Amino acid sequence: MRILTGLLLSSAVALAMPASTLAQSPTTTNAPQSTAQEDQPALLVADRIFITPERNLVAEGNVEAFQGDTKVTASRITYDRETGNLSLEGPVRIDQGGATTLLADSAELDDGIMNGLLVGARMVFDQQVQIASVQAARAGGRYTQFSKVSATSCHVCANGKPPIWQIRARKVTHDQLERQLYFEGAQFRLLDVPVFYLPYLRLPDPTLERATGFLVPSLRTTSQLGTGLQVPYFIKMGDHKDLTLTPYLSPKTRTLGYRYRQAFRRGRIEFTGAFTRDDLQQGEDRGYLFANGFFNLNNDFRFLFDLKTTSDNAYLADYGLPDFDRLRSEVALERIKRDTAFRTSFIHYKSLRDSENEEEIPSRIFDLYFQKRYFPTSVGGEVRLGFVTHTHKRTSDEDIVGRDVARGTFDAEWLRSWTFASGLRTDAQLGTSVDTFNIRDDSQFPDRVTRATPRAALTLRYPMSKRETSGAVQVLEPIAQIGWTRVTDQDVPNDESTFQEFDQGNLLSLSRFPAPDRREDGTTAVFGLNWSRQAPNGWRALATVGQVFRSTADPNFNLTSGLQGTSSDILLAGQLQTANGWSLAGRGLLNGDFSFAKAEVRAAWVGENADVVGSYVWQEPDPAENVDDEISEIWLDGRYRVDQNWLTQALARYDFSESEPIRYGLGITYQNECVRVNMTVSRRFTSSSSIEPSTEFGFTVALTGYSVEGGGQQYKRRCS
Repeated sequence: MRILTGLLLSSAVALAMPASTLAQSPTTTNAPQSTAQEDQPALLVADRIFITPERNLVAEGNVEAFQGDTKVTASRITYDRETGNLSLEGPVRIDQGGATTLLADSAELDDGIMNGLLVGARMVFDQQVQIASVQAARAGGRYTQFSKVSATSCHVCANGKPPIWQIRARKVTHDQLERQLYFEGAQFRLLDVPVFYLPYLRLPDPTLERATGFLVPSLRTTSQLGTGLQVPYFIKMGDHKDLTLTPYLSPKTRTLGYRYRQAFRRGRIEFTGAFTRDDLQQGEDRGYLFANGFFNLNNDFRFLFDLKTTSDNAYLADYGLPDFDRLRSEVALERIKRDTAFRTSFIHYKSLRDSENEEEIPSRIFDLYFQKRYFPTSVGGEVRLGFVTHTHKRTSDEDIVGRDVARGTFDAEWLRSWTFASGLRTDAQLGTSVDTFNIRDDSQFPDRVTRATPRAALTLRYPMSKRETSGAVQVLEPIAQIGWTRVTDQDVPNDESTFQEFDQGNLLSLSRFPAPDRREDGTTAVFGLNWSRQAPNGWRALATVGQVFRSTADPNFNLTSGLQGTSSDILLAGQLQTANGWSLAGRGLLNGDFSFAKAEVRAAWVGENADVVGSYVWQEPDPAENVDDEISEIWLDGRYRVDQNWLTQALARYDFSESEPIRYGLGITYQNECVRVNMTVSRRFTSSSSIEPSTEFGFTVALTGYSVEGGGQQYKRRCS
């Protein structure tokens, strides 16, 4: 029969197990936690508890002692009242909150478990890293010293087969307060073969999430820079900020990468960049800087920034960084509420395209947007009032190519909907816009232009649904719209609306230009059809067909927009999702010759051990969009998990119009509970006057288990 007793209820147990006994567990991480545990009740559970004639208390048979999140188990515990020592007969196990476990064959400890000796000791951190030793000495309630140690995060088999890697050391000291491991005479071994020796080595306790030290190094080989080594060094600067320095050395480059992060109570910031001297551009300083962050201010305001700059057009491509063709930097202030939207921002563009003249593109942009919603009971519906200002400037002041434009727009709109008993839904829209332009450095346009654009639209929808015997539901919705706009003046430059798209999102818009510097003029009629089917087994299908008719053709639309002429191309769009992981989405513009001027298809399949994603894009030549040749490209990305340890990945991008590849890539990853090996190879075929085609190889080896998110249990091997 098990005996359960509380320290406060039994004087005998009080003699044997004072409150400080369990409070000072060898895995306690800091003094405040120990103090908190002392105030908690302690319990002793055993098959048999008795007091010897020498007034020693003995608990034997499945002995368990609890206090707070500390648990001590042993086959027998003897407490000597005169010396205050505890004798534990094994197997002995001391658990601290499930994070750290200390095992031993036997132990001799003082009554506070502050000092003592453990024979055949083994410490396990977070069920990942284990330290096995002949014996361990407990000192000062803070340090545990292990002698003749083997440390590893690999699964250790009882058949004597060595783990994949281990660290053999003459002595290891675990600092419980700082959560650090200090190795003396450390020898790193692979499959029990010595690889290198370090007289002293410090590693963080795996329960410590952030600690100063080296991160996983990586080996990178490129056709331009040769073979180089990257060794990140993480510096903990506090609980809420850190700095990572990454030297990158190869025969052709000397680079120092950096990343600084800091979290605040109401925001965060991050700076990432590098400083480089290399042989690609000898004698020149190269590098880049990306910075981003946000802060939540009073009254629901939010300040955010995203800054990007680089020393030259080729740097990002040369060093395998995100391959931007334009760098967009923005500083913004915004507040979004249910009935009010406010946003102001400053944007700067830096072109990395050799074909663009930096001085002749709008590189400095200022925007301010404000909209307010009202719900008047007198007329019903919703009223929206908006004000927008936009300014873009070029650094050149030459005539025409150095044009600068400032625009102010005031917009008022009334919206209301009615749903009749027959199911017919009617949407009414009535509004007007006033635009004022200030144009400089362009003799082809007047300095000031003010125009008004009244508009009105009436939209009819008649949704119909049908339920099949299988439980699937189909919805068919015919749509018709009649719209009217009147633009008083179109004599303004087109800087913002050079690219137009015709899709489901703007099928019912009164202006399908992306910005107000161009607006549609005249009477339009839209006819469309929406269809959807939702099945209980997870199948889902959507389709949209639509076409726009107008009284007069609008010459401002591009050739491939599908909106030229008095009748637009037919918009075809659809989506399909299946229960077994397949998805398909497509959109195209079918012209009068029953051919597509523009089309795109995206497909994906996601399975338990594999997935693949791909897209195909087609577009006819369009000089207005700087597309002199047709675009026909396919992009594929996929992964396949061979088993729980092996993962393969691949990507490909191919240009059918030029019959040549753009980029290929392949990656192989092996991971188990204690090691992760990643090998990658990629080839970029594109080139320009500043960028050369290049091949890149990557190789990293990480000893996992020394972090909370190490995933050690997921890839655990088995002994055979």
